[in-house]
Amino acid sequence: MNRGANGSGAGSSEANGRSPAADMDRTGAAAESDSLTVEGLVAGYGEVIALDGVTVTASAGGITAVLGANGAGKTTLLRAVSGMIKTRRGRILLGDHDVAGRSPEQIVRAGIAHVPEGQGVIPELTVEENLRIGTMSWRGRRADRVAALEEEYTRFKPLADRRRKPASTLSGGERQMLVIARALLARPRVLLLDEPSLGLAPRVMAQVMDLVVRLSREHGLTIVLVEQNARGALAVADHGVVLNLGRVVASADAATLAADVALRHHYLGF
Repeated sequence: MNRGANGSGAGSSEANGRSPAADMDRTGAAAESDSLTVEGLVAGYGEVIALDGVTVTASAGGITAVLGANGAGKTTLLRAVSGMIKTRRGRILLGDHDVAGRSPEQIVRAGIAHVPEGQGVIPELTVEENLRIGTMSWRGRRADRVAALEEEYTRFKPLADRRRKPASTLSGGERQMLVIARALLARPRVLLLDEPSLGLAPRVMAQVMDLVVRLSREHGLTIVLVEQNARGALAVADHGVVLNLGRVVASADAATLAADVALRHHYLGF
């Protein structure tokens, strides 16, 4: 599936002299700098190795689905890429720049945004206060921040209607919109999504998946999508990677993985 030229933005728009809105429209050579390559990644928790030499490539402007059973290492992979856990070996290349070992704040500024599992809003804050967290790494004019917020309100109209309401009043689908919008305010080149459909009704899940496709096709955002719903993820992805016990057991275009009966039976559950 051809997603077109890349058009996502860098982690700190104003610091680089670009308007936030323009960051979603970059083309040409910039596309190559928006690929994400994980090479020989080893990471874990304490004495437990959760990722054992994992290599994954997410092409610029495409959707890469990371699949596997519980405990396969999917969430750990995203946490390692975003700096939430320290890597032990391996490289994490954003374009040709290795960001392994950097802090989460540095990785956000480099251009990688992470939407963790669980709709992690701060319920006591209003919708807009939650969104403003996404601009904390910005430097520069307040007017640019206001314009960026309005851009997300245009993209997510239910949030615009409830901008002054506490996040605790949102539905599950609206909370998922909120955390994705907050991540987009960091102007990422790569967006990491961990189980965005978790706990959502089928209709709302379809809306979230449609949003993922639009961010890739219309804005050229590079997306790494972790999903338990393998069928739904492969339906929207360009490429798929299957993890099992911290290792890559399959990597191919999404249609090939979806058609592999043995792979579906052993690792994907459909």
